Amino acid sequence: MIVINFKNYKFGKSALELARTIEIYCSKAIVSVPSLDIYEISKNTSLPVFAQHVDYSEPGKSTGTIIPEILEAAGAKGSLLNHSEHPVSFNVIKKTIDRCHDIGLKIIVCVSSLAQVARIKKLQPFAMAFEDPQLIASGKSITYQKTHEVREFAELLRDSGITALCGAGISSSDDVKAALALGCDGVLVASAVADSQHPEKFLKEIAGLF
Repeated sequence: MIVINFKNYKFGKSALELARTIEIYCSKAIVSVPSLDIYEISKNTSLPVFAQHVDYSEPGKSTGTIIPEILEAAGAKGSLLNHSEHPVSFNVIKKTIDRCHDIGLKIIVCVSSLAQVARIKKLQPFAMAFEDPQLIASGKSITYQKTHEVREFAELLRDSGITALCGAGISSSDDVKAALALGCDGVLVASAVADSQHPEKFLKEIAGLF
């Protein structure tokens, strides 16, 4: 599995253009896009579209939150949660996963430590993405900088039913192959695609791996 986080590198027309490029070269990818772009991308591509964040508030008396029902209505299949650029507490993670389980939205929880993995694993999210915040957008892959931790992360999720992803600094097919060799089911990437002048190069390289 490959999840491509657009962050706020691409939005509006440029987000749709990138999504269409991803669809051509790596049609099995999940794209995590700005919330206002979910509808257009889900309507105009066949890619599974995820949000970058979701809140646990319920319909009705709440303002400014992105509730699961809004994402579902827009065409989202799930959401990232607890990215290092948008961290939330364990209590919020639990409440959000519970809410999203109720309506069938899949949650990918980002984690930065093995201690978090052991705790959040009990909540049974769809997937977990192990990232080192210091390596994000560094070009230094977590698979080489934190090899032991990535392997242990994958082992912690073995036979759990939770998809194991890793991310941070992943920018080549060798990085992706290393993640798979360490036991991960896939990767979470961002700048290698969303902040690249030629994203098709990386997409072509990794397409056959999934």
